[in-house]
Amino acid sequence: MKRLVLTITCPDRVGIVAGVTGFIASLGGWVLEAAQHGDLDTGRFFQRIEVLADSLPFGPSEFALRFAPLAEELDLTWRLSDTDVPKQVVVLASRQDHCLADLLYRWRSGDLPCAIPLVISNHTDLAPLVEAAGIPFAHVPVVAGDTASAFEEICARFEDVGGDVMVLARYMQIVPPEVCERYAGRIINIHHSFLPSFIGARPYHQAHARGVKLIGATCHYATADLDAGPIIEQDTARISHAEGPEQLVALGRDIERAVLARGLRWHLEDRVLLNGTRTVVFP
Repeated sequence: MKRLVLTITCPDRVGIVAGVTGFIASLGGWVLEAAQHGDLDTGRFFQRIEVLADSLPFGPSEFALRFAPLAEELDLTWRLSDTDVPKQVVVLASRQDHCLADLLYRWRSGDLPCAIPLVISNHTDLAPLVEAAGIPFAHVPVVAGDTASAFEEICARFEDVGGDVMVLARYMQIVPPEVCERYAGRIINIHHSFLPSFIGARPYHQAHARGVKLIGATCHYATADLDAGPIIEQDTARISHAEGPEQLVALGRDIERAVLARGLRWHLEDRVLLNGTRTVVFP
């Protein structure tokens, strides 16, 4: 069932909901799902509305054209997505395959509503896994001290395939700040820790050394501040003194897979809106 998804971010004020829903109603639009949030701390308003496309007298281009004057009047930052047009997901990975393999399985099974036109890696280890799925694989090595050149190629390949979102599926390289800024809100990372605790490398070993009783993983947008971007999703598992670092790593892989998949799916469904250093995630 084809739907149009309208997302809105703007300064909060009286009349936004009435204006937007009134516009949709004036077209005979059938609202299937609606969610909104007003943030008293930031004074920002967030809204997500799904409309049955067949209930409208025209397509998304004409809808956008007619909605633009209202959006300007209400000072809306908005986006309109067509669920019949899958977002293009470019996955970056290194040598560990658990997150990539899980995404490929969910993509093949239809659980992730997207296309995956390309997988990029700084190693060749995962090429057989990717090629077996019928997806092009690109090896872009990263030379120590020259990350910029590698990311110039990565960005060029991302643009060539019409990439909408870049997913770091345990891609063990730091994304340069200028790339994070260029694709703000479009680079999704999985960090194998319940951020903000234990940032950087070997977080499970850090957690074990501190004797924590919960370990977790965090799906977040990549920013220039390492492991400090707006959080999309998190989850945890309870552990005890009996588990060593390697057992924590094994348990953590399961959490990482699930958290990354959920965060990516919500992004693909336009359920995640940026609110400064935080996010608004509509269920």
